[in-house]
Amino acid sequence: MRIVQDLKNLTEKFSNSVLTLGNFDGVHLGHQAILRKVVERAQEINGTSIVFTFEPHPLKVLAPDRSPRLLNTFDGKMKLFAAAGIDVVICAEFTHAFAEQNPEDFARNILHVKIGVKEVYVGYDYAFGKSREGDIESLKKIGQTCGFYVGVVEAIRVNNMVASSSAARDLISSGKVERAAELLGRYYSLEGHVVHGSHRGHSLGFPTANLRILNEQLPAYGVYAVLADVDGRHHEGVASIGVRPTFESGQLSIEVYLIDFDGNLYGKQMEVFFVRYLREEKKFSDAQSLKSQMRKDVETAKRILLPR
Repeated sequence: MRIVQDLKNLTEKFSNSVLTLGNFDGVHLGHQAILRKVVERAQEINGTSIVFTFEPHPLKVLAPDRSPRLLNTFDGKMKLFAAAGIDVVICAEFTHAFAEQNPEDFARNILHVKIGVKEVYVGYDYAFGKSREGDIESLKKIGQTCGFYVGVVEAIRVNNMVASSSAARDLISSGKVERAAELLGRYYSLEGHVVHGSHRGHSLGFPTANLRILNEQLPAYGVYAVLADVDGRHHEGVASIGVRPTFESGQLSIEVYLIDFDGNLYGKQMEVFFVRYLREEKKFSDAQSLKSQMRKDVETAKRILLPR
């Protein structure tokens, strides 16, 4: 997959381009349905499947106090686009000047003239341009005058809930990672690097990897059964998110214990997938009580992750 960073680096038009556009935070099932349509149509007309997206998130520029905690890192989102079969990602730098474009100028000058799209597919609630004044009907009218087709992909519902970034975010922040996985079509994950921590886990007999994460959205504080990817290998484990109240540290930590793992993780990149919430964060009377609970957490995680 080719990534074009910034419109100024877009110096060519793509053959029979089929495009979708948006931020795609979370790349949930609704987003995946749009990506699937774009890829299918590009293959049918021997064309190029394109995602047009923005960096940073528009609200981080226009209203930072209302900007959501993002579900994906940029690299994580690109991996999901590539997995969906997208050929090209065009990532525009979102600035105040970019936001001031009226809908018709954006569609005509960028989609039609600069990219030369043949077909555009958007979600059922798509809006674009200055103050989100452009809607699907206006995009269709512009498409008719410029010669590109506009198709709409309807909402995806899971158990009477519409798959959306905000719904996934609410579930994750509440610790309902299993429900969030239903909307995302995969387990929610955090990406980061393993750094040195307090080393208390090692003294308790459960050496943990202290993760410095790159994501913004954290699951609720608590203990989870997780899967982890390190160096291309998969591991089962238990993750704890919180402030370690037993030791009154007060500092947020994300610690991951990999079951039956023996090796050095410091400095390595790790992606942790949250499978199931096990319990809330709790202050124990002493280290021995915590150790006993950690033993139980690992056994519970094994039953979930390693079914017989």
